[in-house]
Amino acid sequence: MKKIKVLVVDDSAFMRKLLREILSSDPDIEVIDVARNGKEAVEKVNLLDPDVVTMDVEMPVMTGIQAVEAIMKQKPTPIIMVSAYTVENASITFEALDRGALDFITKPGGPISIRLKDVKEKIIEKVKAVSHVNVKALRPPLKRRETLEALPGDMDKLVVIASSTGGPKALSYIIPRLPGDIRAGILVVQHMPEGFTKPFAERLDKLSKLTVKEAEEGERISSSVVYIAPSGYHMKIGEEWIINLTKDAPMHGVRPAADITMLSAASVSGKRTIGVVLTGMGKDGSMGVREIKARGGVVIAQDKKTSVIFGMPKAAIDTGCVDEILPLEDIPEGIVNMVAVK
Repeated sequence: MKKIKVLVVDDSAFMRKLLREILSSDPDIEVIDVARNGKEAVEKVNLLDPDVVTMDVEMPVMTGIQAVEAIMKQKPTPIIMVSAYTVENASITFEALDRGALDFITKPGGPISIRLKDVKEKIIEKVKAVSHVNVKALRPPLKRRETLEALPGDMDKLVVIASSTGGPKALSYIIPRLPGDIRAGILVVQHMPEGFTKPFAERLDKLSKLTVKEAEEGERISSSVVYIAPSGYHMKIGEEWIINLTKDAPMHGVRPAADITMLSAASVSGKRTIGVVLTGMGKDGSMGVREIKARGGVVIAQDKKTSVIFGMPKAAIDTGCVDEILPLEDIPEGIVNMVAVK
C-alpha cells in the first residue's frame, strides 16, 4: 500500500520533532520533510508534492495563513492547521480554514493539559481522513450569492445542520447567506475540538444577519437564531424546544453527534424539521435523516462535487431519505425554500 506523504511545517524544532515521531509511528504514513516557516512550506509543497501538510499558525517570514493562501493558488493540497489552544489562535485558525485549510488540531501541551495519546490518535486519524479528499472542493464555490430574502412561511421550522471535515468553511458560506428574518431556529452540530465552538459562533455572528451563538443549557430555541452545539456536549431538543446539553457517551466516536440532535429534534418538531448534511467523514446524520423523513420532515445533502469529504452526505443519501442533493452554493436557497413550505 502506498504511504501517505506528509510535510510537517512548524517554527518550533520541538514540535517538528514531536509531529514527525507521532506521524511516523503509523505504518501508513511517511513524513517526507519538514519546513520552518510558511515560505519554506510553499516551496516544498511545489517541490515534493505531499499528500497532506500539517501547518503551524504563527511563524516568521510567512505565516500559516499566508502559506495556506499561496498553496491553494499554486498547488491545492490538503492542509491541517496545528493551532495553540487560545481564543486568539482560534480566530486565526478559522481564517486559515476560510483560505482553504481543511481541518485543525490543537497542539500537544500548551495552556491546557492534553494527553499525548489522545492527540496522537487524532492527528493520525485526521491525516488519514484528508489524504484522499476532493481537492477541487478546496476552491471557493463558483457562484457567489448575496444574502437571500426570507420567503413567507411557518415561523416554527427547525433546521438541523450536520458537518465535520470541511464543515467550518461550508458553514461560513451558508450561514451568512441566510436572511436575518428566516422563520426558523437553526441548530448546527460541527465536529470540533473543545474550546473552539464559541469563537467559531462569534465569528459567524459577525459575518451574518442572523444571531449566531454557542448553545446554552436550558435556553429555548428562537426563530432567526443559529445555535452551535458546544464541543464536548451532545445537544438534545426537549419539549417546548428547550436545549439540553449532555455528557452522554460519544456516538460514532464524536460528541456532539448530529444524530442525537436530529433524533430529538424530529421527535419534537415532526414534519417541521429540516435536516441538512454537509461534508465530513463517517456516517453521522444518517440515523437522524431517517427519523426526520419518518416524521414527515425534509432533508438536504451536499453533493459529491463540492464536498471535501463525501462520507456523511453519501451515508445520508444511501438511506433513501434525502429530498435534495445540492452543491454548496445552492444550499442557502434550498434551506430558505424548505422553510417557506407550509
